[in-house]
Amino acid sequence: MENEYKKRNLITIFTKGDIFSKLSYVVCGLANIRHGQRIKGILFLAAEVLYILFMVMRGGGLLRNLMTLGDQVQGMNLNEELGIYEMTPGDNSMLILLSGVVAIVITIAFIGVWGFSIFSGEKARYNATRGKHVNSFVEDVISLASGNVHFSLLAIPVVGLTIFTVTPLIYMILMAFTNYDQDHQPPGNLFDWVGLKNFFTLLSAGDRLSSTFWPVLGWTLIWGFAATFTCYFGGMIVAMIINSKGIKLKKLWRTLFVVVMAVPGFISLRVVATMLGERGIINVLLQQWGFTDHALPFLTNVTWARFSVIAVNFWIGVPVTMLMVSGILMNIPEELYESARLDGAGPITMFRKITFPYMWFVTTPYLIANLISNFNNFNTIYFLTGGEPHTLDYFKGAGKTDLLVTWLYKLTKDSNDYNLAATIGIIIFVISAVFTLISFSRSGAIKNEEGFQ
Repeated sequence: MENEYKKRNLITIFTKGDIFSKLSYVVCGLANIRHGQRIKGILFLAAEVLYILFMVMRGGGLLRNLMTLGDQVQGMNLNEELGIYEMTPGDNSMLILLSGVVAIVITIAFIGVWGFSIFSGEKARYNATRGKHVNSFVEDVISLASGNVHFSLLAIPVVGLTIFTVTPLIYMILMAFTNYDQDHQPPGNLFDWVGLKNFFTLLSAGDRLSSTFWPVLGWTLIWGFAATFTCYFGGMIVAMIINSKGIKLKKLWRTLFVVVMAVPGFISLRVVATMLGERGIINVLLQQWGFTDHALPFLTNVTWARFSVIAVNFWIGVPVTMLMVSGILMNIPEELYESARLDGAGPITMFRKITFPYMWFVTTPYLIANLISNFNNFNTIYFLTGGEPHTLDYFKGAGKTDLLVTWLYKLTKDSNDYNLAATIGIIIFVISAVFTLISFSRSGAIKNEEGFQ
């Protein structure tokens, strides 16, 4: 019988419930009140009344304004009585959009409360009609500290996530479907809905903006894979060398690498950017020692700059991978190596058959997460090269070493093209999400969790 209740949904509750269950779809909490949970039912009803009052007094207007994003432009009008021009306030599309998003979030939250009230009323009816105990309001409150403690623990994080993550995320997504740019700055110049125009502008061939987007996207993908796998295999090699039996002062070597991690990344990057400059210490020393008679274009030539950021990222990222791999190496059973040696396997064979498969299996989730993180690696690019060098064939402030995320930042900071920045943000999210889902679903760490236990 209990399984019968668990299988119920909004449709079966309506078809199999009594008249109070059906009315609960319109009047929240009615089934709870009918079957002995008066306080709980009244709270559900109060939530519904508050939501209706909100929609009547404010919410409905906010959603209506969301359709137009405002139509009253701020301007100067002549006050005939005073004989002067006065500023007349106008609509603010930005605030209208934000208020509309808040109304949408409140509506979604109420739908959740509405659904919860229906299931709660059905549970009360189910228990009451079968002679089972129906919890009182006090018992429900007490259960929040025992059997239903997960609701209590999740309440504050869910509210915080909704306010500080979900609401801004919806706001940013909707902004991608507007023309909120440097020419449409409210309240003086309102912005409006443009549908998928921004996506077509970025992705369609022939447009100057798209001719910048595709090369930046290509470099973002190249950078992501290069930065991830150089650090991964570099850290693996360093960890294996340090953990070798013939190496002394292992703690000292690990400490030297950890020092790189201890210094804030943006400080290290700014120092290295100065060192790699035309008059930086590296160029000065190379010329003094006779290796070259002119300054090398570490940050001013496209190819040199791209290799430079990958090399510097390698220096910063290897210690992290080295420490992680060191812990994994210590957990590989020594018996596997002993058996391999007895079978005549050499170091290379043991690495291919034991060490690397084990590390690959364990570190696949980390590797995928690190790859996605490198697609959005703002610090290394921005603090080292600032996206430079710039060329005339790139548009809207993009440089040859810019990633999509650094270009997005420039679009908001320098050009005020918030619509294009939001569009790029959505594209980055889609690429990252698709790649992550495919990689995780195909990885051995997910398919065979017991494989190396």
